[in-house]
Amino acid sequence: MTGLVVCVGVLVLASIFGAVQAARSGRLRLRPMDGVVRLSAAEIGAELGERVTLLQFSTAVCRPCRATRRMLAEVAVAVPGAAHVEIDAEARLELVRRLEILRTPTVLILDPAGRVVGRASGQPRRADVIAAIGKATGASVAPS
Repeated sequence: MTGLVVCVGVLVLASIFGAVQAARSGRLRLRPMDGVVRLSAAEIGAELGERVTLLQFSTAVCRPCRATRRMLAEVAVAVPGAAHVEIDAEARLELVRRLEILRTPTVLILDPAGRVVGRASGQPRRADVIAAIGKATGASVAPS
């Protein structure tokens, strides 16, 4: 009987943990701009966007990375002054460690100066990305 109680307890705890992880995955979090990491065009290997840069960390075997790549590329085309840059996490381990990237895809939103103002771990939703761009730039964003 004690084994059954322990088994049920473990299943309940695992279910709660799984639900919390699923709720947090892909959620974009905006950060205050003071004291945040700043990345240069040289560090990311591409020019920063005039308004915002969507920086995606991916790996070759990551399935959600492909869908994220397509979605971010579409958003970058639709939002004036936006740029999408994808970095292979396996090839840039020093940057991955510095930015504390723990899973792929991870999307960082950079302002025009290269400051990290938002972050999503997991596949973000298009509406969340567009809303985060608007909040990060202080302007309303209407994709064209």
